[in-house]
Amino acid sequence: MNTSFMLKTFLSFFVILIAGSDFVNAQNQRIAFIDSDYILSRIPEYDGVEQRLQQLSETWRDEISDMEREIDRLKTDFEAREILFTPEIRQERQQEIDNKIRERERYIDSRFGPNGDFFRQQRELLEPIQRRVAEAVEVVAERDGLDFVIDRSGDYVFFFARRQWNVSDEVLLELGIQVDETQR
Repeated sequence: MNTSFMLKTFLSFFVILIAGSDFVNAQNQRIAFIDSDYILSRIPEYDGVEQRLQQLSETWRDEISDMEREIDRLKTDFEAREILFTPEIRQERQQEIDNKIRERERYIDSRFGPNGDFFRQQRELLEPIQRRVAEAVEVVAERDGLDFVIDRSGDYVFFFARRQWNVSDEVLLELGIQVDETQR
């Protein structure tokens, strides 16, 4: 027999053996899920964080509305008097309107943009809560011998999930929050 053929046969057998053992191991894996929206809604501090963020957002939106009213006032005034202006004054007024629009856009970006104050505050306020939840999930997973815990309130779509694999209540208990089954 050809040594190349024997080597290929041995390697094929070895790959099948390893794949088969991985399949057996995969069948023994335990997977559970949590609903982080449900968990967060039951954490008392989370409501305070949401209210604080809502207040900040409303304050900033009011400031943006004030800016928009100022821009609208400047535009209305400009349109009403445009024919009376010299070209230089017309250009100055248009430049003033454009500057106010840019100022508003910069303000919106500084407050609500990807690196804005809202997301920075959200991250700072929620990070300790999220860390506690993650630590509780890890404790429950270790205690119950789980290999994976998936968050069902994320981008994962569950077409079906048995209630027995939902460890959200165990995570809440680990966080020291009592669970009332009638509120579920």
